[in-house]
Amino acid sequence: MPSDLSGLTIVFDLDGTLVDTAPDLAAAANHVLGLIGLAPIEPARLRPLIGHGSRAMIEAGLRLHGVAKTQDEVDDLHALFFPYYADNIAVMSRPFAGAVELLDALLDAGARLAVCTNKFESLSKSLLRQLGLDRRFAAIAGRDTFPIFKPAPGHLTGTIAMAGGRNDCAVMVGDSEVDFAAAAAAGIPSIGVTFGYTQRPVRELAPGAVIDHYRDFMGALDKVLTRG
Repeated sequence: MPSDLSGLTIVFDLDGTLVDTAPDLAAAANHVLGLIGLAPIEPARLRPLIGHGSRAMIEAGLRLHGVAKTQDEVDDLHALFFPYYADNIAVMSRPFAGAVELLDALLDAGARLAVCTNKFESLSKSLLRQLGLDRRFAAIAGRDTFPIFKPAPGHLTGTIAMAGGRNDCAVMVGDSEVDFAAAAAAGIPSIGVTFGYTQRPVRELAPGAVIDHYRDFMGALDKVLTRG
């Protein structure tokens, strides 16, 4: 890997890529279920649904309990998710192993860092701020930052522009189909992580390189930059 990454913008997804948010997301879903008298669902059973959003977790919880609700009733329950989650967003959520050290190493090498996530912008900034990570990023773009969101390539390219970077000198790092689809549509190389929340093996989603731990990131970066 080049020791000088000046001019390179590295864009990270958030949930399942930079931060293991599953414990707090599952807790918020179980809070909502508890409001209607349902027992909590084992977090491991909700984890694969995180990539599909908070509503999908609530719907799964209802389904696992054999409880039927109308769409309007699910809407009402879903609305109760966000206030609780916002107040408890960083209770158990933590950066994945090696993530913080990697971010600092990339910054030291001159890279520009950004976050492009389908989590709402205010929640994303709150989470990163509470974890002490926010100041490392030149841009933090959420689901509602632009009129479009991943897999739309404009979400990724808009994030790069907001960070002051260029599309022809950028890399996307993610864990799910929407990350790699956005990158491919934008013509931007991607790196996939295997420790995220996708239900399909990441290698089946065809990112440019795949890592099992952030200690392997520099080699993967070298691979996708060389290929580009």
